[in-house]
Amino acid sequence: VRLGERAGTRPARLEIADPALAAAIDQLAPPGRHADAVEWRGRWHVVGWSVAAAVSLAVCGIFGLPLVAERLTPIIPAALERKLGDALDGQLRAMLDTKGLGGGFECRAGESEKSGGAALDKLIDRLQSAATLPMPLRVSVLRRGEANALALPGGRIYVFEGLIAKSRSPDELAGVLAHEVGHVVHRDGTRSMLQGAGLSFLFGMLLGDFVGGGAVVLASRTMLRSAYSREVEAQADRYAVDLMAKAGGDGRALGSVLERISGAVEPAALSLLLDHPLTKARVAAINAAASTDPTAPLLDAEDWAALKQICGRP
Repeated sequence: VRLGERAGTRPARLEIADPALAAAIDQLAPPGRHADAVEWRGRWHVVGWSVAAAVSLAVCGIFGLPLVAERLTPIIPAALERKLGDALDGQLRAMLDTKGLGGGFECRAGESEKSGGAALDKLIDRLQSAATLPMPLRVSVLRRGEANALALPGGRIYVFEGLIAKSRSPDELAGVLAHEVGHVVHRDGTRSMLQGAGLSFLFGMLLGDFVGGGAVVLASRTMLRSAYSREVEAQADRYAVDLMAKAGGDGRALGSVLERISGAVEPAALSLLLDHPLTKARVAAINAAASTDPTAPLLDAEDWAALKQICGRP
């Protein structure tokens, strides 16, 4: 007996009235094909989610979600974190691609952009060789005008076209990349996901049901809207300065590009309302930590000119 395609997820059922025929079919059925096995798998699936939800509520009620996320983040396997980043990647791109560019949303694919892509790879290799990373970096340049970058769980980093346009040297761009690498190393994106989307998202990861569902949408929105604390950003700044020194670059370049991007110094009256350190304070801390020894640019002039055109010529 062969059952055709059907809609929905409920198991199909075929009733045999003849006991002898039913017994014969039962003997011939391959292991794992019994209806009871199918039904029990579905039931355990529901039970698993119910237990996960109950445990999530109980744990969060007792300890608080931020503390739980802080304790769980370091023990999440790198492979699972990478899987999380892969799941978020498609949803985040769809949210960020407000012009509907589709496959053209990512730079470096065009013929005139390939040399820029090769130059970016050189810059990433300089940073990656100087760092001890739990996973390889995967950096994408996206066609958005904001001067920004974003680190996802699992080693993915988005660089917006506007950041490359605002950067005046390869070390300025490398400084921002090194800052995002700091978020990757400290697993700040994963911690933010757990705090914002809840433990049910983690249980969804473990049960294999988080891909393509509402949890991914929630986690993606959390990724775009959440802001790191002053302490987390300062930690990433310190990591960036240290990584730039190991790579042979100028750590002060991070402060230069942050100051230019931010524009005017924020009013002191707003200082208590900001989630990030004030630009003036951040730049001072970066410059204090960075070496004043002379350095050579991380890319030569030819590679830097190519990288500036990674999204095509104007």
